[in-house]
Amino acid sequence: MKNTLIVLFSVIFGFSLTAKDFTVSDFGAKNDGFTINTSTIQKAIDFVHEQGGGRLIFETGSYVTGSIYLKSNVTLHLEQGATILGSTNPFDYIKDAKIGWMSMIFAVNQENIGITGKGTINGRGFLTAYNMVNYIHRGIYTDPLKYDRPNETNRPQNIYFRECKNIRIVDITLRDPGSWNQTYDQCQNLYVDHIYVDSKSYWNNDGIDIVDCDGVVIKNSYFDAADDVICFKSHSAEHMCQNVVVDNCVGRSSANGLKFGTVSRGGFKNFKITNLTIFDTFRSAITLAAVDGGEIENIVIDGVRSINTGNVIYLRLGDRWAKGKKPYMKNVTISNVYAEVPLTKPDAGYNYEGPVEDLPRNISPASIVGLVENKIQGVHLKNIQIVYPGEGNPLYAKRGLSAEELDGVPEMRDAYPEFSQFKELPAWAFYVRHAEGVSFENVTFTAKKKDYRPSVVLDDVKDVSFTGLVVHEPESVGKQQVFSHKTSQLIIK
Repeated sequence: MKNTLIVLFSVIFGFSLTAKDFTVSDFGAKNDGFTINTSTIQKAIDFVHEQGGGRLIFETGSYVTGSIYLKSNVTLHLEQGATILGSTNPFDYIKDAKIGWMSMIFAVNQENIGITGKGTINGRGFLTAYNMVNYIHRGIYTDPLKYDRPNETNRPQNIYFRECKNIRIVDITLRDPGSWNQTYDQCQNLYVDHIYVDSKSYWNNDGIDIVDCDGVVIKNSYFDAADDVICFKSHSAEHMCQNVVVDNCVGRSSANGLKFGTVSRGGFKNFKITNLTIFDTFRSAITLAAVDGGEIENIVIDGVRSINTGNVIYLRLGDRWAKGKKPYMKNVTISNVYAEVPLTKPDAGYNYEGPVEDLPRNISPASIVGLVENKIQGVHLKNIQIVYPGEGNPLYAKRGLSAEELDGVPEMRDAYPEFSQFKELPAWAFYVRHAEGVSFENVTFTAKKKDYRPSVVLDDVKDVSFTGLVVHEPESVGKQQVFSHKTSQLIIK
C-alpha cells in the first residue's frame, strides 16, 4: 500500500505542473446564470484536450450547463466566486450508455484530470428532480417512481467518473445534486483534498461514493449529506476497493457516516482511516457490510469522534446477492474512539431525515454480526469509550437472556444491513454474534441511566478477550455485565 501511495502522489501532482491556462469565457461561455452553456463548455474542454491539456478557468459568475464530458489532461479550475450551475431541465442531462446514470460532469476512460479551485458546483438537484417528477406524471419520461421519487439513475449526479486514472479533486464546494453526489467508479489514483460538500437537497444525496477504486486519498474535507457520508462500494465481483487512505474528515448524515457497502460484490482491502468526526448522524458512525459475496480485509480505523449518532460500530456479514460467493471479514482494527449515543432522533430537523424506526425497540448496541457458517474473524477494539443513554425498559421491548430468546434473534441473512434491523437486542453496549478472534482492550461503556440488559452479550463467539473493560451503569452493583451464550475461549482480565 505504501508504494501505491508514493506512485499516487507523484503521478497526480506531476501532470499539473506544466499545465496551460485557458479561460472558458474566451470560448463564448456566459456567466449570467441563465444561458445554457453545455455545448460551449464541451467545445472548450475538447480544445484544451486537443492542445495537449491544461486548465480550463471559470472566472467569477454562474455558468449553467447540462451534461459535459471531461477529457484527458484537462482540469476544470473554478476561481472563488465561480459556480458551475446545473440546468434544472432533466432533458439537458445525458444518461450515459456505459454507466447507466445521469450526471452533470462525466469522465469515462480518461487520465490526468481534475476539478480544482475555490469555486462551486451546484446541481440544483431539488428543482431538477421536481421537474423530472412532473415529466413522469405527465408521461413524458418513463420511470417506476417508487416512493414518488425518480430512480437514482434518472436524476443527475454532480460528478461521475468511470475507469479514469490520476484524478485531483481539490478545494471545491459541491452542492445540491439531484441524486448521489460524486461517484468515482473503477478509477485509479484518486486524490481528494479540502473539499466542502453540502449534499442534502433531495433523496439519496451522498457525500462521496468510491466504487471499486484502487489508490485513493480523501483528506481534510467536510461532508453534510442526506444519505451516506463517505461510502465505499463494490459493484463488480471482479473488482475491489483497495489501498485507501482517509484522514481528517468531518461528516454528518441522515444515514451512515463511514460506510462499506451496501453493494459489496468484490470487496474492500487495505484501508487506513484516521481522525474522523461524525455528528448528528441518524445511523452508524462506522458500518462495514459485506452482504453480496464481498471480502473485507486489513482495515484500520484509528481516531473517531462520534457525537449525537444513532449507533457507533456495525460490522455485518450477510447473503443478499452473493450468488454462491462466500463473503468474509477479517483483520479489522478500530481504536481511539469516543462516542455519544442519544436517546432521541439524532438528525431531527435536517432536510430528508432518516425514517422513523420500527418500534417498539430500545436503543441498539454496537454490533458485530456474522453468519452461522461464516464468522467474522479478527476484530480488535482498543481504547474505546461509548456513552449510552441507558433506560432500556423490558415493559416497552424485551429480549431476554434465555437460550430460547437469544436463539430467537433473527438471522436476517438476506436483509438490507442496518444496525437496527434486528429490532430489540439483548445488550445495551455491544452485541457480538457468529464471530471468532475478537478482542476488547481498554474499553469503557457508560450508561447514563439503568438499563435492564447487560452491557455485552456474546452469542456463538470463539476466542474473545476483554482487557481493562470498565462498565458504568447506575444502580447496577453486582450486575453481570458480560453475558455469553454458545461461546468458548472467553478471557476477562
